[in-house]
Amino acid sequence: MPLDDVNLFDLARVQERGFPHDWFKRLRAEAPVYRHPAPDGAGYFWVISRYADVVRLSKDPGLYSSARGTNLWEHAQEDLPAVQSMMVNMDPPQHVKYRRLVSAGFTPRMVSRLEPHIRELARQIVDRIAGKGECDFVREVAAELPLQVIAELMGVPCDERQRIFDWSNRLIGFDDPEFQSSLNDGKAAATELWIYAQKMATERKTAPREDLVSSMVHGAVDGEHLSELEINNFVLLLAVAGNETTRNLISGGMLTLMENPGQRDRLLADRGLLPLAVEEMLRWVTPVNHFRRTVTRDHELHGQLLRQGDRVSLWYPSANRDEEVFPDADQFDVGREPNDHLAFGMGEHFCLGANLARLEIQIMFEELLERLPDLRLAGTPIRLRSNFINGIKQMPVRYTPEHG
Repeated sequence: MPLDDVNLFDLARVQERGFPHDWFKRLRAEAPVYRHPAPDGAGYFWVISRYADVVRLSKDPGLYSSARGTNLWEHAQEDLPAVQSMMVNMDPPQHVKYRRLVSAGFTPRMVSRLEPHIRELARQIVDRIAGKGECDFVREVAAELPLQVIAELMGVPCDERQRIFDWSNRLIGFDDPEFQSSLNDGKAAATELWIYAQKMATERKTAPREDLVSSMVHGAVDGEHLSELEINNFVLLLAVAGNETTRNLISGGMLTLMENPGQRDRLLADRGLLPLAVEEMLRWVTPVNHFRRTVTRDHELHGQLLRQGDRVSLWYPSANRDEEVFPDADQFDVGREPNDHLAFGMGEHFCLGANLARLEIQIMFEELLERLPDLRLAGTPIRLRSNFINGIKQMPVRYTPEHG
């Protein structure tokens, strides 16, 4: 296949077969800085596929900026202030200040305090499906734990958490007609979530609680309190990043174990491998496919001239299968060590919730392996129609019912 036939917007192919690792194997070998037609018809963007380059670009925000957005399309000039008020679209030093404000809620110490409650939530989730013998793994298992945890951290009441699930689906499902009918539908979901965030923030001003929204309302950056827009965008970011990514890792990780029964048997025989297995699931699944940066000055990379203003995309699943870094990269190995994957990103924008995500994934799989060890597919998984999120929408499974 000629490299010109690489089309990262062939979403039907993505939905049918998953991430196009075969294309990226060729790109790493033949065109590590690849010029790809832009999705909006406005010129092109660069595809960065090798591990070392993704690391290098991630660590150089001065040359590769996040401030014009981290999606592949160009934002209208009038939308930029709102875009730039979201932490994921900030550069240092502004990014460092805002990250410091919310990072206290995600330290290893704070996350460890959540462990007993996360274990109880995981038990309750499996309790609800264990006796049925079959379920939709995505909605009834994988989606539940991260949704409940991030909703509790934000202080969302139990009877309103389904709304967070629905809003986040519409926000990330911008290429999937099941979740969005148009880009405007995604903007409408963002607006609805902003209104909800503003309602919570207003309540916390006079009645603060021990939650992240209260921390944002009463916290300050260099003596200045966050604006309404900044608080609303923080809530939106937490709702998506704290919900969608972990859900898709749990779904994709379970699918991978079912497709690799020898590795699952190895894990069942030695539960001490689970921390390594979680890291391998993260490498293998890599829920976020890419983020974009914008070039701030002309320079060359692997013989290609990157000009100021060019869009550059960092492809994490490709970096995580780079043969130069991972021996037998196309083999799933629950005992892989070392495993310096980039599923959580690298540099300034390394995932704030990485510790929390790892804990949720580990606890969920401890519960599943112990109680439903023969979980198996009962139909074809339906993937999200997206080149941004490596997600599964539905995954019917069967298992021996638990009788208690």
